[in-house]
Amino acid sequence: MSGPVINDCIQEVINLVSDASLAQKICDKYDCSLSASACVLNYLAKRERELSLDFSQTARAEVATSLDVAYVLFSAYLIFGPMQLGFTLLCAGAIRSKNSMNVLMKNILDACTCAIGFYLFGYAFSYGHKFGQSSNGFIGNWNFALSYTTEVSSNLALGDFQTQGWHVWLFQWAFCVVATTIVSGAVAERCTFVAYLAYSFFISSFVYPVVAHWVWSPDGWLSAFNTGAAGGYARILRTGAIDFAGAGVVHMTGGMAALMGAWIIGPRIGRFDASGKVNEMKGHSATLVVMGTFLLWFGYYGFAPGANLTIATMSGAVVVSRVAVNTTLSAATAGLVTLFVRYIKSATWDTVLVCSGCLGGLVSISAGCAVLEPWAAVLCGLGAAIVFISSDYMVLYKMKIDDPVGAVALHLFCGLWGLIFPGLLAKPQYVLDVYGDHGLGTNVRAAGKYGILYGGHGQVLLCQFIEALAICAWVGTMMGTFFFIFKVAKQLRVHVDQELAGLDVTKQVVEQYDTGGSVAPQPPAERAAFGPGVTTSAFYSNGGEEAVGYGPNV
Repeated sequence: MSGPVINDCIQEVINLVSDASLAQKICDKYDCSLSASACVLNYLAKRERELSLDFSQTARAEVATSLDVAYVLFSAYLIFGPMQLGFTLLCAGAIRSKNSMNVLMKNILDACTCAIGFYLFGYAFSYGHKFGQSSNGFIGNWNFALSYTTEVSSNLALGDFQTQGWHVWLFQWAFCVVATTIVSGAVAERCTFVAYLAYSFFISSFVYPVVAHWVWSPDGWLSAFNTGAAGGYARILRTGAIDFAGAGVVHMTGGMAALMGAWIIGPRIGRFDASGKVNEMKGHSATLVVMGTFLLWFGYYGFAPGANLTIATMSGAVVVSRVAVNTTLSAATAGLVTLFVRYIKSATWDTVLVCSGCLGGLVSISAGCAVLEPWAAVLCGLGAAIVFISSDYMVLYKMKIDDPVGAVALHLFCGLWGLIFPGLLAKPQYVLDVYGDHGLGTNVRAAGKYGILYGGHGQVLLCQFIEALAICAWVGTMMGTFFFIFKVAKQLRVHVDQELAGLDVTKQVVEQYDTGGSVAPQPPAERAAFGPGVTTSAFYSNGGEEAVGYGPNV
């Protein structure tokens, strides 16, 4: 084609698009010699397809993000609502009626105190890092009082909303409340209001967040999501621990705090006699215990599946579904095994014990629920029942620790069993599905980073033990020191008169039941011989020094 003809075509295209450079681009790509208008239409049609594709991809990404955010929020609602109410009813039913309103109030204030503590400090210590930067392997150091979350949520161009947005704080706060509330039952009927409020703030703002950072932050030294470059730290054994929904982070942390609290505060008056024999102290309502158990089980479908934090992809949906199934099977198996073991031992059907067994199954499956086959979840639940029954007996009869709701056995020991279990039976393909090709998921098969019974090399199992030891050391030291300071300051335990009469009558809350047998405070002359608040008859009838809190268990 001759030069003048081409120039004429370009000029016609310029007349149509009013841009010389664009006209040249169109003519270079399309044959404009026959019709300049057809050439421009071809160009516009292709651009429309490209723009439509770009818009479609953007829209799909936004829909996926919105779906994930909605899923995380809904999971948080399930954790906070049913689970917190379940804990509250369970604790209230497992103790005597004269203290029920006191423990209800403490559970309500757990949520309030944790919200403030986690808002001001806890979330920053758990996950705080500036976008594109790292914190360190031990503790987070950014986003105090949600300052960065506010910025991220107001400026989506920063690109950190999915990991640092409002919804993430709410979800992680719900987890923190669960860990904190575990202690309320272990120290029930004798802990002061002031000490409990201080405990709730301390564990939610500092102790729990440090553990969460170790295991769940991309920068944590125990984190399976750590890529090895965070602040000069690498994940432990280049593997990290598998703790998908917090058998260690949540339950062992709360269980260890419960152990320290129950041990240091001492047993309830009358729990042990002078010889150390255990006196039975039944809770006042098995109905409340059963209701609480069902609510906790229901809430666990937000707790465990929600820990995946995403459901918008097919792979995410598969993981979430598997977690829900494994959670169900473990709880059901543990409940049945507990039922029949108790019947074999005593020829009785124990409703409250079955409830505890189901909860032990839920706790134990938390770590490995995403990386186990359903049959392995059944084995996990079976083991959980045995661990719970054994440890519950050991805590009360051997260690002489009074734990009214069995929190230590349920959360510390069942949590320990659950944390170890993925080191035995984590399936290679499921590990890869959950952790992808980064952190723990890097080179899974060649490095043998899965359960040893599948042929794994053992580093995952070792990491599980390291996490357990680290949690016990950290939480035991922090909470032991905390409770000991309050004990020395005589602010940990209520006065003997108040404990005998019932905390609903003598403290800030109003008694809601006719207890019938409340003991009125005695005049000073009657209790002078045996210390404040103890009459001669009450002292001996309730077991002497150990019973009133002066013995070796205090």
